[in-house]
Amino acid sequence: MRHRVKGKGLSRTAAHRKATFRALTKALVKEHRIVTTVTKAKELRRFVEPLITRSKEDNNLNRKVVFAALQDKETVKSLFAEIGPAADERPGGYTRVIKIGHRQGDGAEMAVIELVDFNDIQPEGKETKKKKTRRAGKAATKKAVVSSTVEEATAVAEESASDDSKASEEQTDVSAVATESTSEVDESGEEKTEENSDEEQK
Repeated sequence: MRHRVKGKGLSRTAAHRKATFRALTKALVKEHRIVTTVTKAKELRRFVEPLITRSKEDNNLNRKVVFAALQDKETVKSLFAEIGPAADERPGGYTRVIKIGHRQGDGAEMAVIELVDFNDIQPEGKETKKKKTRRAGKAATKKAVVSSTVEEATAVAEESASDDSKASEEQTDVSAVATESTSEVDESGEEKTEENSDEEQK
């Protein structure tokens, strides 16, 4: 049972575990971004973030505490000179853990741990896809069907309107022809009646 035991043992003794975290912290301070297993990355975050908080205020006590944890002068210098001032306005969360898949040899889950203030560019990962539900699909199909029916109805209405306009034009053409023919008949009838009246007078 793990009564009041925090963190992961990593199958190491206490001294071995501390040495592992010191080495990982040195690499992270130097490179600002390292690749390790997910378990080590999460445990390293618990180890290094309190040290970064200490490094934001440069005094003798904080330097002693950080040196006692790291046992490396160069790492302590770069921590107080570079990383602490860069994280001065950040109230925590100095590191970011990104899973990158499984290692080919033993299938261990790997991750990248990086300092947020020195890696502002978002890593290239899988694009977040919106979850599609059945309702959403049905709604989309319904919208497509409705839009298609509306388009068909408007097309039919336009065709009927064009047909009506053509029919009205044809009716006007027929009426015009009829009026012309009646006027010609009237003129010919009048001429014939005038000729008949002349003949009767003779």
